Amino acid sequence: MLCARQPDLTVVMDNVNKPHNLSAIIRSCDAVGIHDLYAVSSKKSIYTTQNAAAGAGRWTNLHLSKDIGTLSGKLKLEGKQVLVATNTDGSRDFRKIDFTLPTAIVLGAEWEGVSPEAIEAADMAITIPMHGMVESLNVSVAAALILFEAERQRTLKGMYLTRRLEEERYRKMLFELSYPRLSRQLREKGAGYPLLDEDGGIGVEEMEQENRPSPSASSI
Repeated sequence: MLCARQPDLTVVMDNVNKPHNLSAIIRSCDAVGIHDLYAVSSKKSIYTTQNAAAGAGRWTNLHLSKDIGTLSGKLKLEGKQVLVATNTDGSRDFRKIDFTLPTAIVLGAEWEGVSPEAIEAADMAITIPMHGMVESLNVSVAAALILFEAERQRTLKGMYLTRRLEEERYRKMLFELSYPRLSRQLREKGAGYPLLDEDGGIGVEEMEQENRPSPSASSI
């Protein structure tokens, strides 16, 4: 799973507050290899958003923010194109976008859609072509369609065939996902993670060394 993670692809949920939509979007993110995603909440407590998504977010990392403009600026500084999903004049068909580039996809709230601030901060607006009477899809459905187009393009380019996470982050995530309780205990103690062997095991000597207290000045 970690070898297929796409660190340069992410989703921003702009005031998406319904728990079932949050959970569905996070599941789609995990399915296409997104680990880090973002939620912006200005109308409700942002902790409500966090708690609603907790059950679906075991394998992903949800970052919380209160300002879409600041977050968009941060993502641009990381080299990502910021795409806002909205049906407005000038919006481009999402299938014509190059999702193999570093990308952040901004999805809007259930009723209002993306905020004016999100549209202003984005590099481009994208839309899903529709031929019926309804004007928009459910936000979680729209997210899945866009994300799996990104997955299709990245698969064709071979971007899931080699590990793209940096070595240090890969080892950190591997330990935390393999040993969630132990990693939490080590963090509370301020101790580092031991290295895992080829089978994912932890050597006894390795653990003893990690848990051994540092020598104090009086003991030297």
